[in-house]
Amino acid sequence: MAKSALFSVPKNEPCPQCGAELTIRSGKHGPFLGCSHYPECDYVRPLKSQADGHIVKVLDGQQCPVCQATLVLRQGRFGMFIGCSNYPECEHTEVIDKPDETTIACPQCQKGQLVQRRSRYGKTFWSCDCYPECQFVINFKPVAGICSDCQYPLLIEKKTAQGVKRFCANKQCGKPVTAE
Repeated sequence: MAKSALFSVPKNEPCPQCGAELTIRSGKHGPFLGCSHYPECDYVRPLKSQADGHIVKVLDGQQCPVCQATLVLRQGRFGMFIGCSNYPECEHTEVIDKPDETTIACPQCQKGQLVQRRSRYGKTFWSCDCYPECQFVINFKPVAGICSDCQYPLLIEKKTAQGVKRFCANKQCGKPVTAE
């Protein structure tokens, strides 16, 4: 069998740019639709739309605040989210796991608050909401309190083999703090 027969299957759909037939082709990111008159016409389209996410569950009884349609649980490329069932006419979305609200002041700039964020790898960390002016970051849950040893105005909670313990958030100190 010829290689061209494996990688160009006719779709019987006209190209919107030139009117030629679209064919299913294979690329490094998977299959896609492309024009059969390729070098002359460069029209391509994803074979399966991944931007909107597929529906996992219909949330009966919950309505979209924009268009009053039913909300649905979707799986997208960045994880689960809640969206309107009238997508793409209505683009309303909601996040499922909202970040923890903290009222702890940033110990570095004293202007901002510490907010929970996620790295591109899915790890949770806390940073100042005045970023990029203040670049304070910690990887453990912040707790309001003062270190008894160095008087640093922030503590962190770490899970250890003995249970959850509090430590000084100052990198130079880092000593355990007894709960008071």
